[in-house]
Amino acid sequence: MSLRLTDFDYDLPPELIAQVPTATRAASRLLHVDGETLADRRFSDLPGLLAPGDLVVLNDTRVLNARVLARKPSGGRVELLVERIIAEREAWVQLRASHPPREGAPLDLPDGASARVLGRDDRFFHLAFDIAAPLHAWLAQHGELPLPPYVQREANASDDERYQTIYARAPGAVAAPTAGLHFDEATFAALARRDVQHAFLTLHVGAGTFLPVREEEVSRHRMHEERYELPAATVRAIAAAQARGARVIAVGTTTLRALEAAAQGPAGLVSGPGTTSLFITPGFRFRVVDRLLTNFHLPRSTLLMLVSAFAGPARIRAAYAHAVAARYRFFSYGDAMLLDRAPTRDNPGG
Repeated sequence: MSLRLTDFDYDLPPELIAQVPTATRAASRLLHVDGETLADRRFSDLPGLLAPGDLVVLNDTRVLNARVLARKPSGGRVELLVERIIAEREAWVQLRASHPPREGAPLDLPDGASARVLGRDDRFFHLAFDIAAPLHAWLAQHGELPLPPYVQREANASDDERYQTIYARAPGAVAAPTAGLHFDEATFAALARRDVQHAFLTLHVGAGTFLPVREEEVSRHRMHEERYELPAATVRAIAAAQARGARVIAVGTTTLRALEAAAQGPAGLVSGPGTTSLFITPGFRFRVVDRLLTNFHLPRSTLLMLVSAFAGPARIRAAYAHAVAARYRFFSYGDAMLLDRAPTRDNPGG
């Protein structure tokens, strides 16, 4: 299937990009895409849209304070965004400066710490940090929460809570798994009353999720790599749900990507740690996830391509046109949608 970047474009009024979260987590809207039907609902309606025995899988990654302001020895300002921690004091970072530093160049960090550029791979820089504590702990003290680039304001104290899911456990992400931001304790209680089960995995969302697709021929795009951990208990819960004819609902594209990446081998879904650069576009064969809860995504983005693959390009185009007309709130702090997997020749039931 030949796919062009323009196939995944749409017009979005800037005022629909949510700049702040809703007053409470579950107060957001929910667009239910049920075949050809589009239903405007509230997120609090979600439990009633699931069936007893269904399994909800969530990503329990925790967002790091991954934004760091640094200086060159010359005094020039440098902004670092940690993409992926690869050792106790090493990481790949995105770096913003008027003149990017060369290999071997030092950088001055807060609290008298420093870093040195070890190398570069396209948009990412490999840095070694001279710091007193492991990097994740040092960032907790000296870094800042990195809001997405389309949130046009500085992070504040309320973001420390609202840009984390209530079940965030494993530090390592530089962006939140935003579909999970809608869940509160009342939602989990309502799911339990309907006998809807839940399980967790961890995928550390990288800053690469915000990188634009620059290739007009979509197949030429190089997908960023992310780390995940799929517990054996979650694999068993999925197998049990499938055995009883229940559906597996992924909360967020990150959860879906981890599950489908872990199922690509001949043995099917396999537990354990892994890394994935899986690029999901229309024509992809889904093996695990039956329904997807997700927020609305950027035009021309890999995430819009993923949801188009899952629900079908025509359904997604119709859903996004409806959401714009109905004034839904878009992106990380915006509203949600519930998608069923599109029917395929191998799976006519969807």
